[in-house]
Amino acid sequence: MITGPADTVKRARQLRSELSLPEGILWREFRKRPGGFKFRRQHPAGNYILDFYCAAARLNIEVDGFAHDSIRAAKSDAARSHFLRSQGVATLRVPAKIVLENLEAAVARIVEVCGQRLG
Repeated sequence: MITGPADTVKRARQLRSELSLPEGILWREFRKRPGGFKFRRQHPAGNYILDFYCAAARLNIEVDGFAHDSIRAAKSDAARSHFLRSQGVATLRVPAKIVLENLEAAVARIVEVCGQRLG
C-alpha cells in the first residue's frame, strides 16, 4: 500500500472534512462501491495527497477544477504523476465540470478504467 510521512497523513485527515463540491458529490457515489471497487478519499502518497485512490486498481483519481489550470499547477501535477508512475499507480484526471454536469458518466468512466487496470 502506498502511504506518506506522518505530516502528510495528518494533512490528509484534515482535508477529508474540506472536500470541494465536486469531490463531495463524487465521494457520495464512491461510498456505494461502484463496480465493487473501494475508494479512499484524500489518500496520502509520499509527499502528495490524492483526491481519491482505488488500491485494488492502483489508480489515483484527481478532480481537476480551476486550480489546475495554471502553469505552476501543471508542473506540480506532472511531478505528482511521475512519482505515482514510479510507484505503479496510474492517474485519471476528471474535470470538476463533468462531475457536476454528468455524474453517472464520470463514475462509469472511473469504474471502466479501474476494470481495465485489473486486466
